[in-house]
Amino acid sequence: MTGTGTTLWDLVAWRAARTPGATALIQGAESARHERRITFGELHRRAEQVAAGLHDLGVRPGSRVVWQLPTRIETVLLSLALARIGAVQSPVVPLYRDHEVGQVLRRTRATFLAVPDTWRGFDHRAMAHRLAAGLPGPLTVIEAYDTLPDGDPAVLPPPPTDADAVRWIYWTSGTTAGPKGVLHTDHSLRTAGRCLADALRLRPSDIGSMAFPYAHVAGPDYTVLLLLHGIPALLLEHFALPGSLAAYRRHRVTVAGGSTAFYALFLAEQRKLPAGQRLLPALRLLAGGGAPKPPELYHEVVAELGCRLTHGYAMTEAPMVTMGDPHDSPELLATTDGRPPAGMEIRIAPGSGEISLRGPAVCRGYLDEPAPFDADGFLPTGDLGHLTPTGHLVITGRLKDIIIRKGENISAQEIEELLHRHPDVADAAVIGLPDAERGERVCAVLEQPPGSRQLTLATVTAHLLDQGLAPHKLPERLEVLAALPRGATLRKVLKQELRERFGGGGTGPAPRGAG
Repeated sequence: MTGTGTTLWDLVAWRAARTPGATALIQGAESARHERRITFGELHRRAEQVAAGLHDLGVRPGSRVVWQLPTRIETVLLSLALARIGAVQSPVVPLYRDHEVGQVLRRTRATFLAVPDTWRGFDHRAMAHRLAAGLPGPLTVIEAYDTLPDGDPAVLPPPPTDADAVRWIYWTSGTTAGPKGVLHTDHSLRTAGRCLADALRLRPSDIGSMAFPYAHVAGPDYTVLLLLHGIPALLLEHFALPGSLAAYRRHRVTVAGGSTAFYALFLAEQRKLPAGQRLLPALRLLAGGGAPKPPELYHEVVAELGCRLTHGYAMTEAPMVTMGDPHDSPELLATTDGRPPAGMEIRIAPGSGEISLRGPAVCRGYLDEPAPFDADGFLPTGDLGHLTPTGHLVITGRLKDIIIRKGENISAQEIEELLHRHPDVADAAVIGLPDAERGERVCAVLEQPPGSRQLTLATVTAHLLDQGLAPHKLPERLEVLAALPRGATLRKVLKQELRERFGGGGTGPAPRGAG
């Protein structure tokens, strides 16, 4: 049996009946005495009590509830309680402020907003009441941090049964345009989580971790994985290295991840240790997605951290598209993003190479926007790639990351991967900037590791030529930043910010051979 029923709440109830005393979640803290645990049985019982408390406040099936909460046991309980009621919930990453949260409230027409009080120095409660005053309709503000609404489950209506009803609204990052409200169902999120659980080949002894914001679409994705396997996960309210390492070690986390940036952060900490000393001795698997993975980073992580690394391709619209298999060869794990699970169809457009998706894990569309699907029901992603003869997906960039210089198409990702091979490059983002003569010019924006030599345009282009890059693809401008701008969820580089920052500058001298 792998979890019967259809809704997310069905899965919660199934796991609670199967292993009620097994640990589900561990709330990480700086010291062991401040940590908390909850079992699967308690998770089910407490979520029903919170659902009753929310019901007492007026939350009903179909009510629209926005919540902006950090990665905590209480957040998981609130989300599961809303799933028990059958409310429509719209999670928002807690680092967002009045502008973004106000947009979500107006566009969802929410009547409830759950926030912490003051979190990491920002008064979310005051923001909530500021926003409520400017909305056309009433908004009930619910404080949900150390305490949650509580009530008698006898008041609750029966759990929802329609797994295909839209009850989740997630938000794209909005890094290139206004954010879109992505419509998901219990069915689409459960399918994505089940596919992830199957792909990672987890063991009964594994201990997972959630270091990313639970408000990200990966939150329910990972929750489904935990419920299916009955394994626990360490929750980190604020992920920061080296501070978070003690909790990873204390609980002997075996599976961790997040995105490419997380891999690099772990690797940087490993390099501070003496040779032969492992940063996380129990860690056997890093897994993630959300951003391109340079092959060099894969090999460095495996060799230096002493664990396996599987990387996948996903997006808010489809939380699980492909994932590397731990049993794949090192070459496939380094150079591809894995294979799609059964039911996920990938179509590559002739000519452009754009990836389109169709399957049960794909969203149902966008909030108050035209259906994004083509005539065959496929969702165009804006990402570019190809499938290998073995069925593995290789991501080669994004449509918006194709730089057209003098009529020639240049892949930003190709240049970025070569830049990552330079020892004095910690991270790289390549963007196209407007140019009256060339159409666009290539600009490389770099982040360097501490203590490295200052790079120049000449040294960068010489490195790229040594790596075999065609001269017409060489960057014509170099910028070095202390830190690349990153999103609040999986720390993806915000290229739109870089385009806006550097788009008005001069062209700079053309490098050797650029012509």
